[in-house]
Amino acid sequence: MTSEESQKNTEKGITPRSVDYAEWYIDVIKAADLADYAPVKGCMVIKPNGYAIWESIQTYLDKEFKKTGVRNAYFPMLIPERLLKREENHVEGFAPEVAVVTHAGGKKLEEPLVVRPTSETIMYEIFSGWIRSYRDLPLLINQWTNVVRWEMRTRLFMRTTEFLWQEGHTVHATHDEADERARQMLEIYRVFAEEFLAIPVIPGQKSESEKFAGALRTYTVEAMMQDGKALQFATSHNLGQNFAKAFDVKFLDQNSEMQHGWQTSWGLSTRTIGGLIMCHSDDKGLVLPPKVASTQVVITTIGPVDSKPMVEARAFELKKEFEERGIRVEVDNRDIRPGEKFFDHEKKGIPVRVELGPKDIAQNQTVFVRRDTGVKAIVSLTDAAVEAVRLLDAIQNDLFTVAQNRLVERTKRVDSYEEFKKEIEAGNFALAHWCGDAEVEAKIKEETGATTRCIPFAEPDEDGVCVYSGKPSKKRVVFAKAY
Repeated sequence: MTSEESQKNTEKGITPRSVDYAEWYIDVIKAADLADYAPVKGCMVIKPNGYAIWESIQTYLDKEFKKTGVRNAYFPMLIPERLLKREENHVEGFAPEVAVVTHAGGKKLEEPLVVRPTSETIMYEIFSGWIRSYRDLPLLINQWTNVVRWEMRTRLFMRTTEFLWQEGHTVHATHDEADERARQMLEIYRVFAEEFLAIPVIPGQKSESEKFAGALRTYTVEAMMQDGKALQFATSHNLGQNFAKAFDVKFLDQNSEMQHGWQTSWGLSTRTIGGLIMCHSDDKGLVLPPKVASTQVVITTIGPVDSKPMVEARAFELKKEFEERGIRVEVDNRDIRPGEKFFDHEKKGIPVRVELGPKDIAQNQTVFVRRDTGVKAIVSLTDAAVEAVRLLDAIQNDLFTVAQNRLVERTKRVDSYEEFKKEIEAGNFALAHWCGDAEVEAKIKEETGATTRCIPFAEPDEDGVCVYSGKPSKKRVVFAKAY
């Protein structure tokens, strides 16, 4: 980008990424009209444009969850404090983030109530009354809800005090069934990230230090943002029997013996929208993959006032043709200058803009403009609907390819601590041997700011030595600075 272009975009309200990445991110949200700050510090108002993205996410995932037998339910947001304290590791992990209600109805409560930071405790208290026999298993429950975690440093979508998410919770008869379910749900998240949001991810397992509080093991899919930082996209946890024992979730097995259930939990939040913005957007504003965009194509009418009725009539005919092909399309026939319309469409990330004026209609043609690349093409009106379908598919695939190439190019295999520090400082992922020692992990984080993102499933076992301690290692781990 030239200095002239940078200045131009700054004047339009979007700070270039090269100048201030954090400021650019907030500017894109404002320009695309996705969210606003709430009166409560750290909270946000999700505006219609932003909520439309969440609805697309919710619609896709809800359908995929239900294909596996999961059903939706709802549990209270207020949790008796005693329930949170049942699982020691769990309460310790969430203690700094918990909001507590001590007064209600004009008086002090006999028992404080925790505002839901996550629902394991309240749900498992209820599950213990629902489950009696192996015939009641597996229990497969999900809820779409909000949670509150008292964050000290917040950023719209990425980290807010209150946020929206889904949290799935299941109970099984055996460890293997629970582990299979945890991995199954992670695979749903992987496919969703890559095929719906066009965000490549690295599936793997979290280290002991980074796993969910109270879990037996945590699986994750990690994404790379344009600045090289990692984003924990979604997680799925094999909870073992820890919570089942704490909450008395038991069942009578086929041998008439009482057993504790094996449990999982898995979730994804509105942080995903933040990842979507940071993975694909540019200095003009939001860039959306067609599959997630609520409006995939906008038909923009242009031309003199006296031609408006004729142009509008053809635009709405074209809209109908697009809709018959399953395209989500709108007509922008506002009485404002074409340049203003184009800028509005760009900053909101509409994947394809179709420009239509009287001269185009006279020549039986229209102009297609890709939001991701800005490439323009003249298309016959006769073939417009077919070309729109093809172009939307191409944009979806191209956005993934660009992001995948970035992930591959910026993931560096390193074999010494000097190499490690160099790559982390350069904003890359480091694929390095680590001995598995939590103290070493903590020292690496203290010295470089990098954390273990995951132990990748795809990375083969290989003999090596830890880049920090020199101790033996059997596998490489992904390290990165993260959001």
